[in-house]
Amino acid sequence: QVQLVESGGGLVQAGGSLRLSCLASGRTFSSYAMGWFRQAPGKEREFVAAISWEGGRAVYVDSVKGRFTIARDNAKNTVYLQMNSLKPEDTAVYYCAAALKFVPYSKDDYTSWGQGTQVTVSS
Repeated sequence: QVQLVESGGGLVQAGGSLRLSCLASGRTFSSYAMGWFRQAPGKEREFVAAISWEGGRAVYVDSVKGRFTIARDNAKNTVYLQMNSLKPEDTAVYYCAAALKFVPYSKDDYTSWGQGTQVTVSS
């Protein structure tokens, strides 16, 4: 397993941007597909985006398509989530997660999770 630490959350006005980072420990980062999930108060944790081992495939939930971009740098053991045109409904705790297979939407297949970073978008 890998250990994951997210950073980059904060408070931003609607229409603004944030870039989240997730640093993984361990030498096997490039073996993992990576995903971003989010959880708003009182709601289930939901899928946001995922990227394959080599970065060639990316999948997004419909509500963020065209606004968010997931990317990875295997040399830096880091996965990113660039979030543009943020909306108040994007407010949530954002988690990165690692999976040994590319199963973007399935929370249960992710074996490692970070502690989360808060993103708050004001209107």
